[in-house]
Amino acid sequence: MADFGEILRNIGEFGLFQKLTLIALCFPNLFLSFMFASFIFIESDPERHCNTDWILRADPNLTTDEQLNLTLPREEDGTFSRCRMFVPVDRDIGSIREYGLNETTGCQSGWLYYNTLYEFDLVCDKANLVEVAQTVFLAGILIGSLTFGPFAESFGRKRATQIPLVIMFIFTVSTALCPNIYLYLVLQFSSGFGAGGYRVNCIILSTEWIGMSKRSWGVCVTQLFGALGQCVLAGMIYAIRDWRLAQLITAAPLGVVVIYIWFIPESARWLLNRGRTEEAKQLIVKAAAINKRSVPDSLLEKVLKLKLTLSMFFLFLRFSLNLALYCLYLNMGNFGLSIFVTQLLFGAIEIPANLFSMWLLEVFGRRVLFIATLLAGGLSCVLILAVPQGYAVAVTSLAAASRFFLIWAGSVCSVFMQELTPTSVRQTATALGAISGRTGGLLAPLLNILAMYHWVIPITVFSSLTLVSGALGFLLPETRRKELPETMVSRTPPALVESLHGFGSFERNSSELNPVVFD
Repeated sequence: MADFGEILRNIGEFGLFQKLTLIALCFPNLFLSFMFASFIFIESDPERHCNTDWILRADPNLTTDEQLNLTLPREEDGTFSRCRMFVPVDRDIGSIREYGLNETTGCQSGWLYYNTLYEFDLVCDKANLVEVAQTVFLAGILIGSLTFGPFAESFGRKRATQIPLVIMFIFTVSTALCPNIYLYLVLQFSSGFGAGGYRVNCIILSTEWIGMSKRSWGVCVTQLFGALGQCVLAGMIYAIRDWRLAQLITAAPLGVVVIYIWFIPESARWLLNRGRTEEAKQLIVKAAAINKRSVPDSLLEKVLKLKLTLSMFFLFLRFSLNLALYCLYLNMGNFGLSIFVTQLLFGAIEIPANLFSMWLLEVFGRRVLFIATLLAGGLSCVLILAVPQGYAVAVTSLAAASRFFLIWAGSVCSVFMQELTPTSVRQTATALGAISGRTGGLLAPLLNILAMYHWVIPITVFSSLTLVSGALGFLLPETRRKELPETMVSRTPPALVESLHGFGSFERNSSELNPVVFD
């Protein structure tokens, strides 16, 4: 029997069938980036001051500047305090003007923000809840990856994309209606749970239908859609300034995807591996018809040999890579430039990173690019330490360069994982890699908290781990232009030969029903 790669070469490695499947699965990734808006924009430390409308009872005609000067203390740099106010007094305005106010207290009547994007008042003594929300969301992604990895091995790639997508849709809508921070944390975890499950499985499902010559596109196009989503995100949030409306806008296209996701084809590789040959046959014939190809003769006559190479170093590599990416992303508000500009730059920089991946992966191979991009990303992070504080443009540029190379390395890493594991365990292995990566993302907010002791600590930690990961890349094998392994050891399924007999011009050859090890 031929391996599945041989089947794809005959029915079309990247025809219309694969393109439609890939685009349909990648489309939701445009909006996965929007979920990060909740704790990048909504919860970031906003410009604000205490609500001091109490003084308007003494003189309702006060200008805003007069009100602030009379009711707010100033910091050492001359700016108004963002967390303190003068204690309200029952005196006339003349007395307040003449003698002033001296005793301070925390904000007693809430805050006034300089835009309308923020809710829940996660500022001052509640500021640490920002990191809690980040950690909860990333924990949801981690648990989702852990749950839907084995789920996909047992129930299929298709179900493992459909269910997480429905979860994302439900809890994205629910988040827009959330009344308080505690329910918000629960909903964020649930949204992350669905996002983690969907992201890992949509890549697997699209990749297993794509032939050897375009296999890296399954990962790169998925991440390209995510990069485009980040660019759209920056503009949308800047224009709307209402996070509840932003959540509903995010949910609307997901509602469309919830409808068409039920028509996405299952992975024929997985069906064959599970012995469901009749269903696999129907999908193979359908794919050939959409690609305007015919099923050729003697497709099941070749016998190939498998070599399995899976380095456990991938767990560490994914961990360190995600730790660096999330530390940079979650800290963008502290680079000094406008957070909207930085978000747009971070999203835009991913587009060439993924386009270069799609092109150069097939030119130079996986191993060389993986090592080069990780080392370049790690060195760019280290260079941030050499920039004096206050040079916002230089710091942001180096952070963007680091993100460029790390996103590129992430694409290569995902392709590597697909090509080093057989179909029988590919989803589980990929899920373990995703879990390792999500663990890095989960720890990123906690690592960033160490900046309170010294700002160099987080950068030193994640850049060092990235450089070590790049060096470990020399231990990995090259997989360019090699077929996806199907299983460790398998026999030719007689039922498949029987079921395909009569389609195209397949002919059964009983002499081929021998033990097979696929390559």
